[in-house]
Amino acid sequence: MARESEDPAMTKASKVKRQRKKKPKENKTRTVHANILYDNAKGEENPNRHYANNEIKTTKYTLLSFLPKNLFEQFHRFANVYFVFIALLNFVPVVNAFQPELALAPVVFILSVTAIKDLWEDYRRHRSDQEINHMDCLVYSRAERRYVEKYWKELRVGDFIRLRCNEILPADVLLLSSSDPDRLCHIETATLDGETNLKQRQVVRSFYDLDCDFNPLKYNSIIECEKPNNDLNRFRGYIIHRSGRRDALYKENLLLRGCTIRNTEEAVGIVIYAGHETKAMLNNNGPRYKRSKLERQMNVDVFWCVIILLVMCLFAAVGHGLWMFQYGDKRPVFDVLSPEGTDLSPIMSAIYLFLTMIIVFQVLIPISLFVSIEIVKICQVYFIHQDMELYDEETDSHLQCRALNITEDLGQMQYIFSDKTGTLTENKMVFRRCTVAGVEYSHDANARRLAMYQEMDSEEEECTSHGGTLPRRDSVTSHQSARVVLRSQSTKSHRRTGSRAEAKRANITPDPQLLDKVNDCSSQMDFMRFHSQPTSQLPSDLADIIDFFIALTICNTVVVSSPNQPRQKVQLTSAASVQSKLLSLLSSPSAESTLTKLDEEQTPRGLEHAFSPVPPCYDGKGWNLEEGELRYEAESPDEAALVYAARAYKCSLVGRLPDQVTVELPHLGKLSFELLHTLGFDSTRKRMSVVVRHPLTDQITVYTKGADSVIMDLIRPPDTGKRQKKIVNRTQNYLNLYAADGLRTLCIAKKILSKEQYACWLQRHLEAETAIQGREELLFESALRLETNLHLLGATGIEDRLQDGVPETIASLRKAGLQIWVLTGDKQETAVNIAYACKLLDPEEEILTLNADSQAKFLCSSTEQSLEDKFLAVARSCRSVLCCRSTPLQKSMVVKLVRNKLKVMTLAIGDGANDVSMIQVADVGVGISGQEGMQAVMASDFALPRFRYLQKLLLVHGHWCYSRLANMILYFFYKNAMFVALIFWYQFYCGFSGSAMIDQWYLIFFNLMFSAFPQLITGTLDKDVSAETLQQLPQLYVNGQNSEEYKPYMFWMNMIDAFYQSLVCFFIPYFAYADSDVDLFTWGTPITTLALFTILVHLGIETKTWTWMNWLSIAFSIALFFTVALCYNASCPTCYTPSNPYWTMQRLLQDPLFYLLCVITPLVALLPRYFYRACQGTLFPSPVQVGRQLDKLPAETRRNILSLSRVKVGSPLSPKPPFLSLTKPSPEVCNKKDQRSFPVEVAV
Repeated sequence: MARESEDPAMTKASKVKRQRKKKPKENKTRTVHANILYDNAKGEENPNRHYANNEIKTTKYTLLSFLPKNLFEQFHRFANVYFVFIALLNFVPVVNAFQPELALAPVVFILSVTAIKDLWEDYRRHRSDQEINHMDCLVYSRAERRYVEKYWKELRVGDFIRLRCNEILPADVLLLSSSDPDRLCHIETATLDGETNLKQRQVVRSFYDLDCDFNPLKYNSIIECEKPNNDLNRFRGYIIHRSGRRDALYKENLLLRGCTIRNTEEAVGIVIYAGHETKAMLNNNGPRYKRSKLERQMNVDVFWCVIILLVMCLFAAVGHGLWMFQYGDKRPVFDVLSPEGTDLSPIMSAIYLFLTMIIVFQVLIPISLFVSIEIVKICQVYFIHQDMELYDEETDSHLQCRALNITEDLGQMQYIFSDKTGTLTENKMVFRRCTVAGVEYSHDANARRLAMYQEMDSEEEECTSHGGTLPRRDSVTSHQSARVVLRSQSTKSHRRTGSRAEAKRANITPDPQLLDKVNDCSSQMDFMRFHSQPTSQLPSDLADIIDFFIALTICNTVVVSSPNQPRQKVQLTSAASVQSKLLSLLSSPSAESTLTKLDEEQTPRGLEHAFSPVPPCYDGKGWNLEEGELRYEAESPDEAALVYAARAYKCSLVGRLPDQVTVELPHLGKLSFELLHTLGFDSTRKRMSVVVRHPLTDQITVYTKGADSVIMDLIRPPDTGKRQKKIVNRTQNYLNLYAADGLRTLCIAKKILSKEQYACWLQRHLEAETAIQGREELLFESALRLETNLHLLGATGIEDRLQDGVPETIASLRKAGLQIWVLTGDKQETAVNIAYACKLLDPEEEILTLNADSQAKFLCSSTEQSLEDKFLAVARSCRSVLCCRSTPLQKSMVVKLVRNKLKVMTLAIGDGANDVSMIQVADVGVGISGQEGMQAVMASDFALPRFRYLQKLLLVHGHWCYSRLANMILYFFYKNAMFVALIFWYQFYCGFSGSAMIDQWYLIFFNLMFSAFPQLITGTLDKDVSAETLQQLPQLYVNGQNSEEYKPYMFWMNMIDAFYQSLVCFFIPYFAYADSDVDLFTWGTPITTLALFTILVHLGIETKTWTWMNWLSIAFSIALFFTVALCYNASCPTCYTPSNPYWTMQRLLQDPLFYLLCVITPLVALLPRYFYRACQGTLFPSPVQVGRQLDKLPAETRRNILSLSRVKVGSPLSPKPPFLSLTKPSPEVCNKKDQRSFPVEVAV
């Protein structure tokens, strides 16, 4: 938005004209002034007045708006509108069927329960808002000329704020000053993206060189930046000073609301975005809502219920019209007159009767079904959370369910799309091999050490499985609120994990041959520097080696921390201190200014041996993490692994400033590289670069690392000699070998720029940096111009081991009929090797490979319809598919293509930010809380600590959730139809007049109270097969994939069964009391009782697992019914005249015929269903029924049967056991005998 101050003398017409001119700009930028300049001005004169304040309000209601707004929201659900309409229709005298007040009771009850739930949730949000809004912060006051305490809610855009260590940021703040000598501020962003490593933020460039503390009164600049948006990784703008100078602003200058200040005593900034305009609040979208497949199918059957209702009402209306017509002019004495007191025609009587029957038959549409489903799903999620087998002790994390309404979809998945790195693998990178200048260094000793760690891991896991839980370390807490304590505990536990992996990564055993070359090279360079000789005389192979390790050390964004306090940044001493310690070692005065030394905690051993030709601790056993050594916190595990590897060769990163990187090299000591530019990694370029000024040669050097597929194409063509060509060819061969071994490969290259080349590139790069619109595209083009004609230094091979249990999990999921696709950015050879290791591919399978650019265009363009169809035709015939070199966008496009074209249920699982789009596109998204932060978790529906937990989540909990809800929905339809049909049969005996032989209280509360609790218990706790059997027989999962529990014909079978049972429950009492003189309710009350007994016994037949809660719920329902009936019949003789229910139940309980009916009627009604279940389970058992029979066998017998059937857990895919031969998987999920595996390299 442009500056928002207007000239008061401007005419109205000119104002409109100017607003029109400025409108495009206002949609793109905002201008921020300092508020202290307008303290004495009127409010309307402050240009920041239109921006949001810092008070947050996440509540939806106020005291006045709650009732109308909540009702408005509830009426968005069609069922609520329908039942309110029916209740209001009952107030019309000519069509009413019940007492109007009583008919309102169910609707009011449902709406009230929902409203109370919404009110409680909103009240909790209100309390949270109040707690946050009333937190304290320090804001500069011009009147008092100091920082004063204010509430967060009083903060405004343009205020200067002082931040202290461990304080939470109240708004999005532009960093203008820091107490850190390097003008840095460290923050922890765990509350935003879950990442626990420290992030560096730096003071705006123009405020970097201040010699004194920042004084807000001297601030006279204007900030122009982008409009508020939810992109956490982007901030664009510039700051304009009074002199007219313009400096670019980046995300590194912005401190985001919700982050925590670490390792910085004080910082000062100006508020840019406040309140609901902060990036944190704009990313707070609340819980995800998706509609499950089962719910969509249920809505179709609800529509059929409406059709049945209308048909029954129409039939009754026609019957009533004919019945009235037969009387002719002789009206019956009980005829209902019109409102005017005249007789109604048969047609009008039929129309009124139609509306009356809608009221009477309203129960056919299950009003409580939707509420019951929500209750059951919440209970299911609770029990899933309580499963300790889904808890990971190492990371102190458990399953999270972030989407409450799609739990049943977990039991119907057909395709799984998985990332590789961090999802199937640990994402704890370990340096394994490298090649430099065409020479390969295998690091055999390091490989043996890693094998030893692997054995120790397995032994330790065996011990801890019998030794209870591990002690947990206390967390560092913040003083602001209790929620911060909980959050810091979570992040601390996440941070402390993987000590064994840390040892693997940090303790690298150097290759002796390469180590000798590093020492030889650095020794020669030290000699040349001492004698002022140019380093160009250094042999090219040695020069490549030292440049290779310099690139590993500085081409990253790693933060250096001391060992005992991982959150404490290493402090560097002044140049004078360094000079006094190293004076005897320096000969060039110009070199003195480039050397720095650690201030403290550096052991004498480190100083003594800084220039020794052989590393003192190298004894063939590798480096160890000792006291005084540095630790590194990296944004990606790859960076940390490379920095630790370089340190093993005495090339250590010891400090990082915004414009300087300090490294320690053998013999040369500490050198400070002037950091001119950092061109960060992105998924399109697949590389990152740093531009530095070399302290020894004063040359401007570009160091680049990235994927071999892009770096090798950027290598300068060898125009002189064969050496470079030979190096390139050898390096490519070694890269292929590394990939075949399953290692992640990176290429390292450099480029030396002349001053003219750098100046030419810099001019256009600065223009890109200061641009607000299109900055990313301009910076991307600038990086492309720089990263050309590179000189290849070498390549690395990093190992990323498979997570525990991945091969067994994949084998089990494949036996369950799930198609598993792996979408990865790795090269094809690496992905194929990992696929073999995790049992996704079998050595005996035929491999089809597709590597043509033209065949891969479907991933980049939705217009290639024929290519999409061809690709899917090939992929569907294959058992496994690997998509390699995939970008995040391509991953999501593959998932969307399969989901939309094949109409299948898809699940996407990943652990990083590059998997977010894929996770959001799938029907169910699963995030892994791994090493790449929590962005995938925050975008997911379910979050898991490890990939192996996916097996139980799908095969057990998914199967249970689907089976329970499917049976509960069918039971609801049956129950309501059965009860309504009782009234329908009575219409044949009352002239289709809409009368009912069942008391109004029973009609209204039968479904709401008397029969509600048992079905909730069954829907929450029922288990058709045990968890152990479901995991040992993954084939049982096909039951959910094919929707075996809820097929369209099952709805109609339940309807038919409901009408049959209602006939029995109606006519047996009818004939039993045919010749008696009992009144209407004395006959109708037994029918209600028999219907209740029949419905409860029906539920018992369909219940697979009986617990004490099932028995208790049934007993409670029966007791509640009789208690209400006895109390009502005893206390309400004339409640609804002329009806007289007085003492009805009391008389029935004294009648033996009543007890006989209670035994005979349910037996006759349920005999066909029981007979069908018995015959089907005996003669044609389904796989699930066979599994249930296995559960009843002794454990030893069951294990023997499973062993004979060759379906042990973790075994390779094997033929189905004989008792599962009846399974009929759908075409989408069946594994054909001639299926093959299909690796695809996505070429762009």
